[in-house]
Amino acid sequence: QVQLAESGGGLVQAGGSLGLSCTASTSILTSPMAWYRQPPGKQREFVARILSRNYTTYGESVKGRFSISRDNAKNTAYLQMNDLKSEDTGVYFCNTIVGGLPYWGQGTQVTVFS
Repeated sequence: QVQLAESGGGLVQAGGSLGLSCTASTSILTSPMAWYRQPPGKQREFVARILSRNYTTYGESVKGRFSISRDNAKNTAYLQMNDLKSEDTGVYFCNTIVGGLPYWGQGTQVTVFS
């Protein structure tokens, strides 16, 4: 069983920045780490992913504004969000795959106001 704990969500004005953290209860050295989000009334959507060798991919709507990184020594992945827009509002979930099984955090709320 892997537990993921997100932190760093909050309320931010449009154009501002916010950083999220996701700490795993076990080593993430060989595991992909990803962020998803669920806007109000919509389905969960992919935001960003970082593989064990730091290869990254991003959803189209966040490219150039968000940056994912990881610190394997701390079992932690990060999501730096810049130039936030109201459409970035939602619950942000951390995700990993260990032993072929997906694990999710409880989510952290990000609200962007104009």
